[in-house]
Amino acid sequence: MARKVLFVVTSNRKLGETGRKTGVHFDELATPYYVLQDAGLEVELASPQGGEAPVDNQKPRGENPANVERFLDDQYAMDKLKLTKRLDQVLAEGYLGVFMPGGHGTMWDFPNDPRLGQLIADLYDAGKPVAAVCHGPAAFVGATRADGAPLVKGKQVNCFSDAEERAVELETVVPFLLESKLRELGGAVETADAFTEKVVEDGNLLTGQNPMSAQTLAERLRDRLKGADTPEKAA
Repeated sequence: MARKVLFVVTSNRKLGETGRKTGVHFDELATPYYVLQDAGLEVELASPQGGEAPVDNQKPRGENPANVERFLDDQYAMDKLKLTKRLDQVLAEGYLGVFMPGGHGTMWDFPNDPRLGQLIADLYDAGKPVAAVCHGPAAFVGATRADGAPLVKGKQVNCFSDAEERAVELETVVPFLLESKLRELGGAVETADAFTEKVVEDGNLLTGQNPMSAQTLAERLRDRLKGADTPEKAA
């Protein structure tokens, strides 16, 4: 039986009312994708709307990070990106864990998507790793435990910080500041200096702060999945 990990990427192409495009941060998708694929895991892609997922931060060929260039040259990977599964077509029991890459697009379609919130909760409660990087933790906004408490309540997490959002001058464009929102939900948010690597683990919840954190986060997830055949129940 294939050892599968689910990546959930944004379907949102519009950066609010700016007229600018957005999508999944390409390197936050490509780097973790190959960390897991190269470890013998099969990565499947899903999105809220299904079908072709938009990408952000793609530069002309030859100017992208190495893993983005590798992804662009990988027809199998590109086909997955063009044919993502719709969230209501996936079941938690089919996967060893889930990973949410960031990109500003997530801020509009990840929060309060009931299918995504339920998928995350099901995986978490089954003791399977749930990981997200940068704006990917926007998926936690609508995720609740069986008792109705927010998934992040009392948990150590991190995400793209409010300071980083202000630094890229998008604090008035996004619908909310993600760090502040996770704090409101009871999360114990731990952030590093802007645009420096930071990965936080709390039980089977793994989070990374920004694109610089994607490699380490993916390696931590890979290491967790080595023993994923006998997952422990979440605390």
